[in-house]
Amino acid sequence: MSVAEQYSVNEHVKVTSEIIGSCIKVQNLSKSFGANQVLKGVSLKIDEGSMVSLIGANGSGKSTLLRSTVRLIEPDAGEAYLFGTKLNGLSQSKISKVRRNVGFVFQYHNLALRLSALSNVIHGALGRSNSPRLWMQGFAPQELREQALECLNTVGLAHIARRQVRHLSGGQSQRVAVARALMQKPKLIIADEPVASLDPQSGEEIMELFCRLNQENGITIVFTSHNLEHATQYAQRIVGLQSGVLALDQATDDVSIAELRGFYE
Repeated sequence: MSVAEQYSVNEHVKVTSEIIGSCIKVQNLSKSFGANQVLKGVSLKIDEGSMVSLIGANGSGKSTLLRSTVRLIEPDAGEAYLFGTKLNGLSQSKISKVRRNVGFVFQYHNLALRLSALSNVIHGALGRSNSPRLWMQGFAPQELREQALECLNTVGLAHIARRQVRHLSGGQSQRVAVARALMQKPKLIIADEPVASLDPQSGEEIMELFCRLNQENGITIVFTSHNLEHATQYAQRIVGLQSGVLALDQATDDVSIAELRGFYE
């Protein structure tokens, strides 16, 4: 029996639809790429201040769901709400304004390798500023430089603020990427496979950082991961996708590692 058959999709969707105070809500979201239907009517609601892990095998639709939710890609059908604002029908400029409250961290950090850690973090403010001059640290207002230093301090890297990113380790670079996301002053951080390319110790450090940002700053964290130990250790809730279908939505304490392994078999 598949995981999708073991869990009642409608039952779990009903439970999540009754939760109040969401930062993300999607209803019947579908997306296809050519003949491949990646999302099949997914409905989901994520609470403000929660830490949620999204699991599933490669091709299950995890990344597509996250990107469709915030309109980085356009779904074929369904509704999406971000911080209570319905994104359907909004212009790209209005969607961008709503998305200013979201910070993104990806597996590959996409930092400017020849710029300093500080300059890269300052660039995180571009999402809430219309000034292209922020691309050059020397033109950034002192207030933004101070904010960037504070963000680097939050991730434990203030001491290497002037160092070029190309001289940093993988774990340090990913922490710079987290600091860059914090420059958005986000209510929500979406992290898509944030530790997949890191060594185990660096991966644990990044997950501990996300956990601290969630607990101490109240930032909602949604992360995808193939590491089930990370999912069960750090997330309060686990959402599982299987072949584009929402197959699991449970509190972490109510699900076992053995059950979760079924998503990868």
